[in-house]
Amino acid sequence: MRRPSPLFLLLALLALADVALGQCVMCKAVAEDSAAEGAVGRGINQGILYIMAVPYLLLGFFGYFVYKNRSLVE
Repeated sequence: MRRPSPLFLLLALLALADVALGQCVMCKAVAEDSAAEGAVGRGINQGILYIMAVPYLLLGFFGYFVYKNRSLVE
C-alpha cells in the first residue's frame, strides 16, 4: 500500500481547517448569547477545556506506555 504524499496531507489539512474554525464560531455565538446568564458561558469554557484535555491525556498515557515497554525490550 502506498503512503500518501506529504503534499496531499498538507492540502487535506488545509481543506479541513475551515470546518474547524466554523465550530469555534458556533461556540463563540452560543457564549455571547448566554452572556447575560453568566454561568452558562463559564460552563462552555470548562467544557471546551475538558474536551481539549482528554485527547492529550490519552496520547500522553499511550506515549508513556510505549516508552516504558520499548525501553524494556532494548
